Amino acid sequence: MANPQSPKTSEVPTLHITDSQGNELLCFLEQVVPLNGIEYVLLTPVDTPVSLFKLSANNDPELIKTINKTEPILEVADSVLQEYDLKLIRSAVTLTITGELEEPEPEEFEEKDLDEDSELYELLVNFKVKNEEYGLYIPLDPFFIVGKVIDGNTFALEGEEFDKIQPLIELELEKRDF
Repeated sequence: MANPQSPKTSEVPTLHITDSQGNELLCFLEQVVPLNGIEYVLLTPVDTPVSLFKLSANNDPELIKTINKTEPILEVADSVLQEYDLKLIRSAVTLTITGELEEPEPEEFEEKDLDEDSELYELLVNFKVKNEEYGLYIPLDPFFIVGKVIDGNTFALEGEEFDKIQPLIELELEKRDF
């Protein structure tokens, strides 16, 4: 399966970002946006981000936005991914996978419009837990993370802080023709 992230070279700087629960994620540094004396950063995960959906024959797949990192669903997903030499990482901001993803055959490539935000996803694996079906999907659009740098450490913007800063960062990036 294809890795939706663009190929990176070893010359691209990386940063570890930490979320409010203390989880970390290694990311490529895409942009630095200074605002009001604070350095904000636009990042993309080094590993492949994945989203967990609950699948149902009668309804559209339902994105599971928050999940406890010790949830049994993730243990089953881990086992299924190991069959493909992949590993599920319970990282900051998103779940990610490590390992070598296979390139799909063009005729096998099927995009799924899975939510109201019209993000496109590619199914990586599906599995059952207690008679419920779930799927791990790779977002096909770039997966950006916004953080702020404080004393050399990078922290994920979350909740109200993210909602407040995101429009300002978008305006700054539009000025740069990003």
